[in-house]
Formats: sequence, C-alpha cells, structure tokens
Amino acid sequence: MRSERAREDDPDPGKSGESADFRGAEAERLLSWCDSMKFRWNIAVTQPLLTRALVAEVKVTPLLAQCLVNRGFSAPESARSFLEPRLKTLSDPFLLPQMDRAVERLFAARERREELVIFGDYDVDGVTATALLTTVLQPLGWTVRQFVPDRFDEGYGLTQAGVENCLEQHPSTLLVAVDCGSTAVDQIAWLRDRGVDVIVLDHHQFGPVHPAATALVNPQLGDTFRELCSVGLAFKLAHAVLKHGREVGLPGFDRFELKPLLDLVALGTVADLVPLTGENRILVAVGLERLSSTTRPGLVALKEVAGVSGDCAPYNVGFQLGPRLNAAGRIETARAALDLLLAPDLETARPLAEALDQTNRERQNIERRMADDVVGIVRSKFDPERDVVIVEGAPLWHIGVVGIVASRVLREFYRPTLIIGGDGNYWRGSGRSVPGFDLAAALRDCGDLLVKHGGHAMAAGVTLEPANLPALRDRLNVLARRVLTVEQLVPELRLDASIVLGDLTTDCLAELGRLEPFGQGNAPIQLVVRQLRHARPPQRMGKEQQHWKLWVTEVGRAGSNPVEVVWWGAGETPAPASASFDLAVVPEINAYNGVRRLQLKMLDWRPASGGDL
Repeated sequence: MRSERAREDDPDPGKSGESADFRGAEAERLLSWCDSMKFRWNIAVTQPLLTRALVAEVKVTPLLAQCLVNRGFSAPESARSFLEPRLKTLSDPFLLPQMDRAVERLFAARERREELVIFGDYDVDGVTATALLTTVLQPLGWTVRQFVPDRFDEGYGLTQAGVENCLEQHPSTLLVAVDCGSTAVDQIAWLRDRGVDVIVLDHHQFGPVHPAATALVNPQLGDTFRELCSVGLAFKLAHAVLKHGREVGLPGFDRFELKPLLDLVALGTVADLVPLTGENRILVAVGLERLSSTTRPGLVALKEVAGVSGDCAPYNVGFQLGPRLNAAGRIETARAALDLLLAPDLETARPLAEALDQTNRERQNIERRMADDVVGIVRSKFDPERDVVIVEGAPLWHIGVVGIVASRVLREFYRPTLIIGGDGNYWRGSGRSVPGFDLAAALRDCGDLLVKHGGHAMAAGVTLEPANLPALRDRLNVLARRVLTVEQLVPELRLDASIVLGDLTTDCLAELGRLEPFGQGNAPIQLVVRQLRHARPPQRMGKEQQHWKLWVTEVGRAGSNPVEVVWWGAGETPAPASASFDLAVVPEINAYNGVRRLQLKMLDWRPASGGDL
C-alpha cells in the first residue's frame, strides 16, 4: 500500500489485448517492487538535434527547448504558437461538428420569438457554460430560461425526471443541453415526440447509438477540438452566433464583445480538468488574465470569500474558486452557483457567495468523514493481487462527494476506483481511473449491469441496482487485467530533464514560466537534480509535523549557497538519508518580503546515481 501519489493523466495504453498475470513468482516480485516504489521515474530522452533547432530558431535556452520537445512541440512554428497563445489563432467555430445546424435552429427560434431553455449540468463546467450562453443570447434577442437538474432528485444529465420537470417549469419547443445529452437517446426521442427540438452541446463520449438531436455539437464526432470542455464549446457557439449575425447584418451583433466572457471560460475549463493544450491553452491563458481583473459581480464576490487577490492561476481555480461553485451541486442545488454567476450587482452577489462558502465548508466535513470511512474499509481488505479495480458501495454514502472520495482512494492505492452510494432501489457512483484503463469504455462493457453510465476515460459515473455491485466489481477487474500491466500500478513520474543545481537560477525559471499556465496535458516542469547533499540537518514543519524542509547543495562544491527544498505531505516518511542523493523536484520562485529566491518542491528522492535512471 502506498500513500499520497501524484500522477499524469496522459494515457499509456499498455499491452492492450493481453491479460496480465497478477499471480505467480514473477508477479509476486513485481508487486513487491510496486509496493516499495512511490513513483516510476521516467526521464525524457534528450533529443539534441531537435532542441538545437529550437535554440537557434526560436531563441530559447536548451532547457526550455527540451521542455517544449517533451510536450510535442519540436517544430519551431508550433513551439512559437505554444509560447505565445493568441486569440486571433482560434479556429473557425463552424469547423465543429454540426455547428451550422445549431446556429440555424437558434436563429429560427429568434425569428419566431420562441422561448428556449438551457438545460445545464451541476458542475463548474456546466454552470459556467449555462451562464455564458445566457449572457450572450439574452441581450442579442433570444428569450432564455435555464434549468439545472438536482443531483439527488433528478440525477446527472437529461434524465427522464429532469426533462419532465424542466418542461413543467419552462414549456418550450427548443432545449439546449449543455455538458450532457450525448447518451440521452430515449429522452431526446421523448422530447421530439412532444415537439421539442434539442441542441446538444457536450464533450462526453457517446454510447453505441447517437441521440436524434437537431444538432450534436460534440467534438467526439470529429477529429479536432477534442480537448474542449462544454464551456469552451459554449464560447465557440457564441462566436458562431455572433459571426452569423454580423454576416446577415443584424443590429447589435457588431458591437457585442466576446472577450469579457473569457473569465467564465477559464474558470470552467480549468475546473473540468481537460488538457490545457490547443485551443484550451489560448482560452485559459487569456481567460486567467480576465479572471484576475474581472468586474463580473458574482466572480468578484466569489474571489472575496475565497481570499483570492492579484493574478489568478490554475491553482486558484482548482482549489479555491471551483470547489465553492461545485459545492452547491454536491450538497444542495447548483442553481445557487448559476445565480451567483448571473448576479447583476455586488449587493446581490455577496450573500450568494457567502452561502456557497458555507456550503463548501459543509461539503468538506462530509467528504472528510466519508473518505476516512471508505479508506478504512478498503485498507482492511485490500489485496494487490486481486484488486486491480476497487469498487465499493454502501447505503447512505453521500452521492455528492463520491467522486472526490474516489480520487482520494485512488491516490492512496493507485487503482482505478469506483465509489457508489445512495439509498432506495438505485445507487449512484463516480469513478476515477489511471492511465491505461479507459473507465468509460469499460463501463460500456458492463452496460447490462447498469441503469445508466457515462463519462471519460479517466472519470465516469454510474447508476445501478445495489444487487449488481459485486458483479460489476468482478467484471471491471476482468477487463482491467486485459489491459493493465503490473508496472502500470505504480504512478509514472515524468521528468523533463536531468540537471545540476547550478543550472537553476531565477532567470532560468522566469524563462521556463513561458510554458504556463500549467495543468492537465501541460504538467509543471519536473526535473531531476543530481548529486546533492544536506547542507544542514532537515527539519520537520507544519501543524502536525507532516512536512519536511531541507537545505541542499551539490556534492563537491564547498561554500556554495544552499538551496531550500520543501517536501509537502511527507507524513512519516524519513528525509533522504544517503550521503548523496538525487531529487525529483518542481523548481519554483519563492517571493517573500520583496526577495525572490529559488525553492525546490520535492516529489521523490533516490540515492545518487552516476548516470541515467
């Protein structure tokens, strides 16, 4: 068993089609090796021909050139585009599948003065996308209503209960399904039978049959834009609407600005953990600047209660702003989050933001208690040979936090994990996976055991009868054995380069900062620093003495200034004990009292090696 792991979300297909043998002497050796290792160190292979070309043509340092090559940007033009994300390089929104159909139907609704209803999702991506479309369509002449399903009463997506309640509240002949709908075959057919057209604006995987929607704007149908989440798709739809309106000379369309919407796009995109590459990189890079200086009352109030000031980074979205918006849908109803984003002034927004802050505190308490309960149960019976996939469920486990708890179980045991809870005839759950195991595809192979399922390779949700839980556990383990190897049960630590301490300076780190914003698909720079020794004894720090602080210098360099290293969440793990050691680190600038200095965030360590690992 291993604790607190970091992982990359880039899939590693492994040995597809072969069943891994998790028993026998060799498997026992490998499993023992897995348990003794925190990470598999994978140092990127140097490619001097490619890096020299970037150094010469893009005018970057060799280390930045290596980092660009590692991320797939070996051609000078693609490297320049990555380093300089610009809105003007965004692609034509009509290249998205069926975007033309969606725009045609929207303008028909505008001409006929039809009321349309946006059916959103209750997470940050769905709520920001719903708010964005409302903010665009209403002032341009559409009559817009919103409906956000209740996680507890109606469940995720276009459920039958959800669409019936939606139409009861907002009778309409046009429904725009945002961040859902790709698998709602029966519900969309039911809506069409009642004269309701449906535009699906979604990025989730389809089932074996596509719904008969008026338009399916989903990048899964094409070969491009596949990294976009739903708020990114909403921005593209808004762009397409403006473009068409300007082409036909409608009044007001030429004066409408899309740039102020990018604060919502950055918020939803970072929170949805989609890759920050391609168009997402552009939208988030510019959007974070907008978020830093936003005047949107709801976001101003949200930043106040979250204690966010100054420049916004993905960390602020992922750990401060996003959780407070998500808490509404996890504990109560996501309508509160949507109302906040649509608030007309600070007087309206501040009490909404304060209520969300309190709801988030309640969510944290529920999550902490449930996570301790679930981890204890798994720990008591975990068998690394048997449990390739962890599936656990119990009545009354709070369905609002099952996904967060699944993430914690995965971090501790590093196995694909599905946590299920609820009461009554049906339970609902959420899963998280590891690279190499497509959880959404696996659940499709378990469709006969499930009432409903959907999601991505790395995260998915299910609804099932409680009696089918053991069979689901068994089948997922069979499927996982076919594609996962024993080695894949140790998280990979991808390292950009191997360097010596003297190569790291504040100027070097400033240049590496051109790779920001970091996130999914564009991991923070991680390096191996060779041949280090302690310059003074390490010290415990933190309220519970759960962190280490080290001061290191290079072996054989007497008199050099020591560099500070922090090892967050080390727990009971001892500090490096070898006379000399190598560290896997994230280099950072620590700015305090106007002084900027190098600091290393430690990921792992090994006794010093003279060559490649």
